[in-house]
Amino acid sequence: MTGTRPHEPAAARVWDIAAEVLDPEVPVLTIEDLGVLRTAEADERGAVRVVLTPTYSGCPAIDQMRDDVRSRLRAAGYEQVVVEYTLAPAWSTDWMSEAGKRKLADYGIAPPDFRAASRRGPVLVQLSVRCPRCGSTRTREVARFGSTSCKALHECLDCLEPFDYFKVH
Repeated sequence: MTGTRPHEPAAARVWDIAAEVLDPEVPVLTIEDLGVLRTAEADERGAVRVVLTPTYSGCPAIDQMRDDVRSRLRAAGYEQVVVEYTLAPAWSTDWMSEAGKRKLADYGIAPPDFRAASRRGPVLVQLSVRCPRCGSTRTREVARFGSTSCKALHECLDCLEPFDYFKVH
């Protein structure tokens, strides 16, 4: 259930401006790539409203995302800007775009493995995480939490490089 760019031109413009905001923790991803951008609206008076869903209920980056969305929209000429959060439905790595997953890998962070995140049928167990540097699946988890709570620290047993893995949830 990813956010969808509105069809109405005024709301679509608001979406496009908000969609350019970068994730402060992984600055190669936009909030659109991440799936955090949920809705954008504009009324006939020029007031705008954007809704974000944090990746975690206690995500420390969400306040910076809110401030950056507000700043961009105000710089684009909008004076009445409301940015809200919603926790329902809960954010899922399923909402990440394909482009976002590629950007993560190019940045050196293993993207979430969606095949292991299937919510239909039996619970699948991920046996390995592919190294974003050399492609090896001979990796191990070093720490459940990496540089941020949404990532785990892994190590490649072939190239011996540490890397973050964006956890599936």
